[in-house]
Amino acid sequence: MTDRHVRRSGDDYARAFLTLLPQGQAWPRHPESVLVRACNGLSDYWGFVDGRAADLLETESDPRLTIELLPDWERNWGLPDPCFFGTQQTMADRRRILMLKMTLLGGQSREFFVHIMSLLGYEITISEYAPYMTGISRVGDTSREEAEAGGHAGNMRWYLGPEEMRFYWAIGVGQVNLTWFRTGPIGGECGVDPHLTIGLGGAVPCFLDRIKPAHTQIVFDYSALQTGGPMAGTP
Repeated sequence: MTDRHVRRSGDDYARAFLTLLPQGQAWPRHPESVLVRACNGLSDYWGFVDGRAADLLETESDPRLTIELLPDWERNWGLPDPCFFGTQQTMADRRRILMLKMTLLGGQSREFFVHIMSLLGYEITISEYAPYMTGISRVGDTSREEAEAGGHAGNMRWYLGPEEMRFYWAIGVGQVNLTWFRTGPIGGECGVDPHLTIGLGGAVPCFLDRIKPAHTQIVFDYSALQTGGPMAGTP
């Protein structure tokens, strides 16, 4: 919830202004007098200015709600990001990327990468590979151990192969990112945002290649990519 700021209308400014004027017959306070009507007309403008200032303080100071100052927020945080450059984004997508950039603390766990991509609207699975080591690994179906460790179902825990495989991990993109038009102050823009945008995961390799551990290499797997049905992502 945003902070609420005191809003003063044009009538409030008019009453305050009239109390500062001298008293006497030359300074009438009758509502239909030229003096009062002139003060009311001039004060309406300051009521508008006051309301706009409150809008900026309540809405535009919050990056989750900003509309008019969104380009300024983006510029201050190094956006638009090269990974998302050239794709048409809704206002909600731009705010989501802005909040991600502002709150990204870093991490190397599976949960961290899954959570980061979920904020961008993608569901991913992670599979890691480890060479077979006598005394540590076991033979047979080790997919259960992999699943218990948070890996992709069906992936084995250990493999026969070169030891360098420990530096590789696979990303499975299970579903496309469907962005539907939304109304409201934090939704889409009429005449700008389409009814539906289908993201095929192009931002996934770009962004993950940047934040992954430097000594590792990601293999991206799109074999299980699905749309989730024609109404996926709708309320």
